[in-house]
Amino acid sequence: MSTKARKTALITGAGRNIGRAVALGLAKDGFDVVINGSTDRAAAESVAAEARGFGGQALVLMGDVGRRDECARIASEALAAFGTVEVLVNNAALRPQKPFLEIQPEDWSRVMAVDLEAAVWLSQALLPGMAGQGWGRIVNFTGMNAIHGYAGRAPVSVAKHGLWGLTKALAKEFAPKGVTVNAISPGPIAADDDKPGVETHRHSYVSKVPAGRMGTPAEVAAVVRMLVSDGGAYVTGQMLQVNGGAET
Repeated sequence: MSTKARKTALITGAGRNIGRAVALGLAKDGFDVVINGSTDRAAAESVAAEARGFGGQALVLMGDVGRRDECARIASEALAAFGTVEVLVNNAALRPQKPFLEIQPEDWSRVMAVDLEAAVWLSQALLPGMAGQGWGRIVNFTGMNAIHGYAGRAPVSVAKHGLWGLTKALAKEFAPKGVTVNAISPGPIAADDDKPGVETHRHSYVSKVPAGRMGTPAEVAAVVRMLVSDGGAYVTGQMLQVNGGAET
């Protein structure tokens, strides 16, 4: 168990939407947070400033988690700043829409790198510290692509299926060391920056949701907050659906 006064959480893709809500929720719960973003530093710095308002530290580490060397650097700088990182939330993802027969090797490789391999390399970098202190939490975001599969999103579906497999494998391997590994599958979630076409696409799913509405980033973050709490210690190897009752 970590002896630090405050535990540290690293959240990828934390500049907006679900990632932002997770970072702020964990800051509110007493975690120091590492905010990762790939391109929009201003958004990441805004989240960090808001997180500091809850009394802890917030560090912005920009970088492309689709590159193994960048994952190593981000993890190394987070550990250098805080000593240990007890929580890893793999939220960053790409969801391109493209017919399968038009997919090029670089299209496929890029989605695999961001949606699946980033979680592999960041977990590999941070799990030794978690296991060494007997306490750690990893939360991966799969989404409904990992359950249904979607036309036009073959690489996303494959990567998210793989992330679910990684979740189950790591959960079994690291449970004896006090580390839980879980996945969250959000349904249609309202975004901070929906463009008109994207917003219409998201809302098209509402008819399939018994709750009759889209979810909010805060509602997804609430599940992350439960999983990484001490009270979540007996939940591991699970995929939690946050989807308003949509059929899975």
